[in-house]
Amino acid sequence: MRKIKKKEQGITLITLTVTVVVLIILAGIGIYSGKDTIKKAKLEELQTNLLLIQAKAREYVEEANFKIGIVSNEERPAKTATVREEIYVQAQELQPASNIPEHIKVTEAGACYYLTEATKNKWGLEKLKDEGQYIIEFDEMNAKVEVYNLEGYDGKYSLSEIDQIQE
Repeated sequence: MRKIKKKEQGITLITLTVTVVVLIILAGIGIYSGKDTIKKAKLEELQTNLLLIQAKAREYVEEANFKIGIVSNEERPAKTATVREEIYVQAQELQPASNIPEHIKVTEAGACYYLTEATKNKWGLEKLKDEGQYIIEFDEMNAKVEVYNLEGYDGKYSLSEIDQIQE
């Protein structure tokens, strides 16, 4: 009678090595695409925060323009300064920005304000961190508002610069 040899069950070293190499390749692809997704999510979050701040700040511009009313070009700067003081500072809504970093390219430093914690809470933006992290530049004359983030993203600090990244 002949003995039938049993096939040995198990995996070979080559099979195990190939499996591990394939898993490492898949993990590398996953990590690489995950980093891009995280970067994109951070950019989207920053852009959304800046857009929310800009929308709320535009309400202030409209209120300021309404209070300024129709005045001559000579009277406008003085009236604008008075209205800014009344709406932004005396109401403790915004804090005048001082020592603006050089990489933040503002047009008119006197028209720049930090977003305070109280205002963040009032505007429903409690999740935004760090008081003084956001600077709002008002241009009532042209009804424009530019919002800056001091940390920025990839060397871009203003909302209009960050919008260009998306294009």
